[in-house]
Amino acid sequence: MQNQRLTRSTNDQLSVIGSLIALPFPDQEEQQRDGERWSGPGYHLAVLRESQDFWEDRSTETVEAAEQALEGDLAVLAVVLTNRWAEPETVDLWPYLGFDSPDPDFVAPEPLNFLCGVAGSMQVWRPAATGRWLALTIGQADPEFPLQLLAAFGEASSLPG
Repeated sequence: MQNQRLTRSTNDQLSVIGSLIALPFPDQEEQQRDGERWSGPGYHLAVLRESQDFWEDRSTETVEAAEQALEGDLAVLAVVLTNRWAEPETVDLWPYLGFDSPDPDFVAPEPLNFLCGVAGSMQVWRPAATGRWLALTIGQADPEFPLQLLAAFGEASSLPG
């Protein structure tokens, strides 16, 4: 397997989460550090870890090894976050695609609009007194693209509880 494009230790991943949970949301869209973090009104998104891409090798073994590495990181982070903020809820992202919406112009608020295009579900914590939710998921934009361990932060009102 090729080297990971973006790797961070668990402590580094927790540091990113800790810095973004309290960071004010910007008034306009902005991107930081070559697509590792982007923000906008009411949200932040960060890539905590990214696998290799799969342009050259999409074999089952290669993809499964990358998935297992990211799932391991997600599991470790989930334990730490659960110890801080209680059990997460699993949120299905299908409804945010808008296929079942009576409004033909429905577009989910960010970061849900982005997440529903790359993942099927996410683990969500609602840290008390922050007015925000925090989600972790593994996403992939296309089969040739890297898998990404993503952290998403949104205003509490953008994700009904």
